[in-house]
Amino acid sequence: MRQKIYAYTHQQAFVKKLALMLIGVLCMGFFLSFLIEVNLGTDPCTFMNVAISRKFGILFGTWQLLLNAVLFLIVIKYDIRQIGPGTIANMVLIGYVADICRWLWSKILPKEFFTTFPYRGVIFAVAIVSFVISVAIYMNTDMGVAPYDAFPIIVHDRLLKNIPFKYVRMGYDFLAIIIGYLLGGIPNIGIVIMALLLGPAISYVGKKLAPYLK
Repeated sequence: MRQKIYAYTHQQAFVKKLALMLIGVLCMGFFLSFLIEVNLGTDPCTFMNVAISRKFGILFGTWQLLLNAVLFLIVIKYDIRQIGPGTIANMVLIGYVADICRWLWSKILPKEFFTTFPYRGVIFAVAIVSFVISVAIYMNTDMGVAPYDAFPIIVHDRLLKNIPFKYVRMGYDFLAIIIGYLLGGIPNIGIVIMALLLGPAISYVGKKLAPYLK
């Protein structure tokens, strides 16, 4: 672990990458708050975590932190290479930033913004594009990945090497959707679209942004 910390803190442009990673994480939480409120589709992990948090009456950020903490232990045991400063920031900040922003929106924005078209559709479109860009910034700083994202990598590398990773990841995301549905979430077409297209979209945007993040 000490060597891992040393490697991160002594890599080229560490401070710049750390700052960009934090910006990406904070923006993810910010735009995620809009996606949750308009309820036209989030990423599968968020869909599952929102459903579970509502089912058990706890904050979305708290449940997200608890789930990631469990997965974090698995990642440390089987593939510590996936862990970095961004892992911790993702675990701790995104859910709580989204919770705080949603509370603010309930106080300062009309409810109709999230329930009535065309406002609802416009907010969704802007938020999903901005969310994808934020994720791309976060991932391309190479500061570690979220435990939720590291887990399918471990499953693929250790158990399902003969299956292309993209199919393992798609199955993993659809499992999250099923769990969310069984616990009271109502999936819609936006969630299915994100399960299929979010990964490729993040990769595309990431390639475009990569030269500016070095």
